[in-house]
Amino acid sequence: MKADFFKYQAQTSTHPLAMEISHAEGSYIYDTKGKAYLDFVAGVSACTLGHKHPKVVTAIKEQLDKYLHVMVYGEYVQQPAVALTKLLAKHLPDNLEQTYLTNSGTEAIEGAIKLAKRATGRSEIISAKHAYHGNTMGAMSVMGFEERKQAFRPLIPDVRFMEFNNIQDINTISNKTACVILETIQGGAGFIEPKNNYLELIRKRCDAVGALLILDEIQPGVGRTGTLFAFEHYKCVPDILVTGKGLGGGMPIGAFTASGELMSLLADNPKLGHITTFGGHPVIAAAALATLSEVIESDLMIQTLEKEKLIREHLRHPLITEIRGKGLMLAAMTPSADITNEVILKAQDEGLILFWLLFEPKAIRITPPLTISNDELITGCKIITSILDSLQN
Repeated sequence: MKADFFKYQAQTSTHPLAMEISHAEGSYIYDTKGKAYLDFVAGVSACTLGHKHPKVVTAIKEQLDKYLHVMVYGEYVQQPAVALTKLLAKHLPDNLEQTYLTNSGTEAIEGAIKLAKRATGRSEIISAKHAYHGNTMGAMSVMGFEERKQAFRPLIPDVRFMEFNNIQDINTISNKTACVILETIQGGAGFIEPKNNYLELIRKRCDAVGALLILDEIQPGVGRTGTLFAFEHYKCVPDILVTGKGLGGGMPIGAFTASGELMSLLADNPKLGHITTFGGHPVIAAAALATLSEVIESDLMIQTLEKEKLIREHLRHPLITEIRGKGLMLAAMTPSADITNEVILKAQDEGLILFWLLFEPKAIRITPPLTISNDELITGCKIITSILDSLQN
């Protein structure tokens, strides 16, 4: 199977981890030899409730028995999508009342950018240096990392970049700006939180010049930081909210949410301003509804902040220089990329799944399922510190 993987399946890098998967359940992934791996990555923040969560699986199976795809998005009334978007609206601020469901986070970013340009009649987009919002052409245009996009230029014009958390750069937002797009917590850059009321100041500047604010919560959303969405920590409500990854509970999904007034602009002049065949797919919407309901109704968000404390307590080591992030969106920083690489690769040999961040080579990604137990967290931390001990000696 591994040979066929390399021969027939297009690769994203020259050195994939190439673990051969048999099955997964709870906090563990199992390879074809029967070895169990404790999952500290959760499919890169996607498997909010772990693997094969009973409520998600039940929701999928029940929907399978009713119908699969029946019509392109937005034409038919389908209960899973309606219930999901209604539940989102119930737990979001009043101005975030309508949700457009897509197939992925990057598609949701595309829709959000289109909506901002349509609403303002402006073309300038301001993003952040070291930002990551996806890999389609529009999303890549607002990626703040030239090395990853230079081979694909030309991209969308009129995109400018400012430094995240740089208060002076806020003045670059002007009456020519259609939108400012930011990750609430920068992901690929190293799980960088906003500081010194940064997002509040961005919000005020956008209001002053008539620009829309798009917050990308594809990674930190759906309970991962201890609140349903990370912007709740920072007293800043966006005009357009983008989510994905963890909303699907292991199924592919994206979504962008705005006011009804804004969203109505995609329905006319021109009609079909944003369309998708499989967005809001009933099986995926059913999985997302089960995931979102469980996060809201359980105490997982409260547990997330307690689990963060546990990780910080058990990952104290001379070779860990700091732990960035919030909740279960954490990055353990080491002194060098070499040390980080050694830890991630040796951890897999020891039965622990870790991973990298896109633009910060010294970061070890720690984004386990929200359902992971305290004992499992301690076990994983011990594996990490044991590997670090071996590297120190």
